[in-house]
Amino acid sequence: MDRLFLDANVLFSAAYKIDARLLPLWKLRNVTLCSSHYALPEARINLAGEDQWTRLAELSGSLQLFEAGHTPLPPGILLPEKDAPILLAAIEARATHLLTGDVRHFRAYFGKKIEGIAITLPGKYLRSRH
Repeated sequence: MDRLFLDANVLFSAAYKIDARLLPLWKLRNVTLCSSHYALPEARINLAGEDQWTRLAELSGSLQLFEAGHTPLPPGILLPEKDAPILLAAIEARATHLLTGDVRHFRAYFGKKIEGIAITLPGKYLRSRH
Protein backbone atom coordinates (compact mmCIF):
# COMPACT_ATOMS: atom_id res chain seq x y z
CA MET A 1 0.00 0.00 0.00
CA ASP A 2 1.33 3.41 -0.96
CA ARG A 3 1.51 6.22 1.59
CA LEU A 4 1.28 9.48 -0.34
CA PHE A 5 2.48 12.65 1.32
CA LEU A 6 0.85 15.69 -0.29
CA ASP A 7 2.73 18.99 -0.39
CA ALA A 8 0.81 22.24 0.19
CA ASN A 9 0.70 22.97 -3.55
CA VAL A 10 -1.05 19.65 -4.18
CA LEU A 11 -3.65 20.43 -1.50
CA PHE A 12 -4.10 23.92 -2.98
CA SER A 13 -4.52 22.56 -6.51
CA ALA A 14 -7.05 19.95 -5.42
CA ALA A 15 -9.18 22.52 -3.57
CA TYR A 16 -8.86 25.33 -6.11
CA LYS A 17 -11.57 24.12 -8.53
CA ILE A 18 -14.56 21.86 -8.06
CA ASP A 19 -13.31 19.66 -10.94
CA ALA A 20 -9.59 19.80 -10.11
CA ARG A 21 -7.42 17.31 -11.97
CA LEU A 22 -5.83 16.07 -8.73
CA LEU A 23 -9.09 14.96 -7.11
CA PRO A 24 -8.62 11.37 -8.33
CA LEU A 25 -5.90 11.06 -5.67
CA TRP A 26 -8.70 10.92 -3.09
CA LYS A 27 -10.40 8.07 -4.95
CA LEU A 28 -7.41 5.74 -5.23
CA ARG A 29 -7.69 2.35 -3.59
CA ASN A 30 -4.99 0.92 -1.35
CA VAL A 31 -3.51 4.35 -0.71
CA THR A 32 -3.14 6.35 2.47
CA LEU A 33 -3.07 10.12 2.00
CA CYS A 34 -0.88 12.13 4.35
CA SER A 35 0.18 15.72 4.76
CA SER A 36 1.27 17.96 7.60
CA HIS A 37 0.06 20.58 10.03
CA TYR A 38 2.54 22.85 8.21
CA ALA A 39 1.27 22.22 4.66
CA LEU A 40 -2.45 22.52 5.37
CA PRO A 41 -2.47 26.18 6.51
CA GLU A 42 0.01 27.04 3.74
CA ALA A 43 -2.49 25.69 1.19
CA ARG A 44 -5.41 27.48 2.86
CA ILE A 45 -3.76 30.90 2.97
CA ASN A 46 -3.29 30.81 -0.80
CA LEU A 47 -6.92 29.94 -1.53
CA ALA A 48 -9.18 32.88 -2.27
CA GLY A 49 -12.67 32.12 -1.13
CA GLU A 50 -15.08 30.33 1.17
CA ASP A 51 -15.93 27.62 -1.41
CA GLN A 52 -12.23 26.77 -1.83
CA TRP A 53 -11.68 26.73 1.95
CA THR A 54 -14.67 24.40 2.30
CA ARG A 55 -13.29 22.04 -0.36
CA LEU A 56 -9.90 22.03 1.39
CA ALA A 57 -11.56 21.25 4.73
CA GLU A 58 -13.49 18.37 3.14
CA LEU A 59 -10.40 16.98 1.43
CA SER A 60 -8.25 17.32 4.54
CA GLY A 61 -10.73 15.24 6.54
CA SER A 62 -9.35 12.09 4.94
CA LEU A 63 -5.68 12.98 5.49
CA GLN A 64 -3.37 11.69 8.17
CA LEU A 65 -1.50 14.77 9.39
CA PHE A 66 2.07 14.72 10.68
CA GLU A 67 4.61 17.12 12.16
CA ALA A 68 8.13 17.59 10.84
CA GLY A 69 10.66 15.71 12.91
CA HIS A 70 13.23 17.60 14.93
CA THR A 71 16.06 16.24 12.86
CA PRO A 72 18.20 17.81 10.17
CA LEU A 73 17.65 17.07 6.52
CA PRO A 74 19.32 13.89 5.30
CA PRO A 75 22.95 14.35 4.19
CA GLY A 76 23.29 15.89 0.74
CA ILE A 77 19.72 17.20 0.60
CA LEU A 78 19.50 20.93 0.03
CA LEU A 79 16.11 22.58 0.34
CA PRO A 80 14.99 26.10 1.25
CA GLU A 81 13.97 26.56 4.88
CA LYS A 82 10.27 26.67 3.95
CA ASP A 83 10.45 23.30 2.17
CA ALA A 84 12.47 21.34 4.72
CA PRO A 85 9.41 20.76 6.99
CA ILE A 86 7.60 19.14 4.06
CA LEU A 87 10.28 16.51 3.51
CA LEU A 88 10.81 15.99 7.24
CA ALA A 89 7.07 15.45 7.81
CA ALA A 90 6.99 12.99 4.88
CA ILE A 91 9.80 11.08 6.60
CA GLU A 92 7.83 11.10 9.89
CA ALA A 93 4.77 9.84 7.99
CA ARG A 94 6.83 6.97 6.58
CA ALA A 95 5.54 7.99 3.17
CA THR A 96 6.36 5.92 0.12
CA HIS A 97 5.90 8.99 -2.12
CA LEU A 98 6.13 12.75 -1.74
CA LEU A 99 3.84 14.34 -4.30
CA THR A 100 4.75 17.93 -5.06
CA GLY A 101 4.36 20.41 -7.86
CA ASP A 102 7.27 22.47 -6.51
CA VAL A 103 9.51 22.00 -9.52
CA ARG A 104 11.71 24.90 -8.52
CA HIS A 105 12.88 23.44 -5.21
CA PHE A 106 12.37 19.67 -5.62
CA ARG A 107 13.41 19.27 -9.29
CA ALA A 108 16.80 17.79 -8.40
CA TYR A 109 15.06 15.03 -6.45
CA PHE A 110 12.32 14.03 -8.92
CA GLY A 111 12.65 10.37 -9.80
CA LYS A 112 14.90 9.76 -6.80
CA LYS A 113 14.29 8.37 -3.35
CA ILE A 114 15.16 10.16 -0.14
CA GLU A 115 14.90 8.02 3.00
CA GLY A 116 12.87 5.55 0.93
CA ILE A 117 10.45 8.25 -0.31
CA ALA A 118 10.01 8.63 -4.08
CA ILE A 119 9.74 12.30 -5.00
CA THR A 120 7.37 12.85 -7.92
CA LEU A 121 4.84 15.11 -9.57
CA PRO A 122 1.24 14.25 -8.61
CA GLY A 123 0.14 13.89 -12.23
CA LYS A 124 2.98 11.49 -12.94
CA TYR A 125 1.97 9.38 -9.95
CA LEU A 126 -1.67 9.30 -11.11
CA ARG A 127 -0.63 8.25 -14.64
CA SER A 128 1.46 5.43 -13.15
CA ARG A 129 -1.65 4.05 -11.46
CA HIS A 130 -3.58 3.62 -14.71
